Amino acid sequence: MTESAGPARGDTYTGRTECRSSTPSPWRAFLRTETGSAAVLLAGVIAALVWANIGIDGYESVWRTTLSVRVGDAGVSLHLRDWVNSGLMAMFFFVVGLEARREFDMGELRERRRVALPMLAGACGLCVPVVIYLAINAGHGTEHGWGAAMSTDTAFALGMLALLGRRLPAGLRTFVLSVAVVDDFVALAVIAFAYSGSVMLPALLVAVGILAAVLVVRALKVRTGAVYAVAALAIWVALLKSGIDPVVTGLVMGLLTYAYPAARSDLERASGLFRRFREQPTPELERSARRGLASAISPNERLQRTFHPWTSYVIVPLFALANAGIEISPHELSRAFSSTVTWGVLAGLVLGKPLAILGTSLVTAAATRGRVRPPVGWGATAAGGTVAGVGFTVSLLIATLAFHGQRLAEAKIGILSAMAGAFLLTWTVTAVIGRLPKLLRGRALLGTAESIVDLAVPVDPDRDKVRGPHDAPVTVVEYGDFECPYCGRAEPAIRALLAEFGDDVRYVWRHLPLRDVHPRAQLAAEATEAAAEQGAFWEMHDLLFAHQGALGSADLYRYAEELALDTERFRRHLRHRAGARRVAEDVESADLSGVSGTPTFFVNGRRHTGAYDIEHLSRAVSTARKRAALEAA
Repeated sequence: MTESAGPARGDTYTGRTECRSSTPSPWRAFLRTETGSAAVLLAGVIAALVWANIGIDGYESVWRTTLSVRVGDAGVSLHLRDWVNSGLMAMFFFVVGLEARREFDMGELRERRRVALPMLAGACGLCVPVVIYLAINAGHGTEHGWGAAMSTDTAFALGMLALLGRRLPAGLRTFVLSVAVVDDFVALAVIAFAYSGSVMLPALLVAVGILAAVLVVRALKVRTGAVYAVAALAIWVALLKSGIDPVVTGLVMGLLTYAYPAARSDLERASGLFRRFREQPTPELERSARRGLASAISPNERLQRTFHPWTSYVIVPLFALANAGIEISPHELSRAFSSTVTWGVLAGLVLGKPLAILGTSLVTAAATRGRVRPPVGWGATAAGGTVAGVGFTVSLLIATLAFHGQRLAEAKIGILSAMAGAFLLTWTVTAVIGRLPKLLRGRALLGTAESIVDLAVPVDPDRDKVRGPHDAPVTVVEYGDFECPYCGRAEPAIRALLAEFGDDVRYVWRHLPLRDVHPRAQLAAEATEAAAEQGAFWEMHDLLFAHQGALGSADLYRYAEELALDTERFRRHLRHRAGARRVAEDVESADLSGVSGTPTFFVNGRRHTGAYDIEHLSRAVSTARKRAALEAA
């Protein structure tokens, strides 16, 4: 098909020759933009505060401007703020739903036993803050604002974890996002049923009927995006007319969108269609090739790639600009911090979230005797609980529905204070973990939970091609193609990795020749097997990467002569394709492991995603070595 390259540094170290749809660990692509999106979101908060303190009347008058969309006598009329909160924010929750569905279908949660803990932690992470808020506000007439203290802001929480960088393990991000999805789903249900006005039953029944029709259309495998877009818009309007906040529409539609890896047959068909277009560039073949390429990728992945940048960099910051504006003065702050609303929201988020998430995880692990536990250590789980205390998006949504005037300002100050408090508490937890002795620090961060193994066929030293000691604690497996330029660019990083870690790493090469895009790759792979028969696999491997542009038969025979092999035996082996079966076994193992292209790396059985330069590979190997040491201890 095509050579695809990543951005910036990535055109050397993140590119990959695709043979099927890219299947990175479910949350990695989503997390790539979290630091930047959190920064833009923070900029939106600051801009709203500056604008409101320059002139609160001007700020409010803009967002209370009415915008109407009408078709004949029917239409929708809302304030600009409501268009953002109930309209555009539905797209944000649509992306969250897409990521949750992808995780459930292809990621960490594909092992269903791993779903239980995030669901329990998410549910308790909602209930405990509400109890704290109600305890503080009991008898003050402000109990109805309990929903403002319950929900984690996904974008800010993940952005905060990204800012802490290497202090916390990558698996914590997956755990926090899994909990946040449960949090968002329940919180949106609360908005729909506890903070909506009187419900108009006919309109609600229309929304339910359209959703049922969507399920039927999906069961019939209709892939036309316009059908689902029109249905989603109709559900949104019906819910709005029913009196239920329609923002939940996005999350539901996202959760209904399947994620799956592309089949090799689909990708080979797409390659054939592209070649036909290359030979005869007609509009008909262009349209056919475009449809073939699109059909090879799951709708979930295509939609996530399309909408995630818009939600992260436009919609959520715009939401912050529309809702975070409040007057800040010594008088206002003094009044807010003498209010039970402010303290209820602040305590519910900053104290209730970590207590609930860590406590639920501990109780669940004890009750199941360790069979169900977080994917990271208890120190990292505590940090995940503190970072979940960042409540912004849904908290502000509920606060605007529950309060008005001064009470709303008090709730907003509590929400903004909780953001600062959650960050300081998370930083403190990570600082304490960083001061622990090395072994205890590793256990606190990584834990001893059993990791998902993505590599379907374990390494067998008797059949696999291995460089390094067979008893090394860390094994790096690469599926590669000798004609793939990205594999060639990764080769120096592998050499540097072996030099850096010495006897702690063994490197395994497995063949994945992509014959539809690299016509000489299969022959080159069989040539290394012919060399392996004479004990010179790695020597031939290195020569082929040194001369990737010369992989014809004559070139391969010349390399055999350079290595002083028995050239007649080498020719006979290659002519009879004696190595084809061995190459096919590697290709089959790649299919079983869901490998999408070359190069693809596995570190101790776990797929490595992202860049494959020495920095990123070293980080992955270092983490795997720490886990191995913990297991040995």
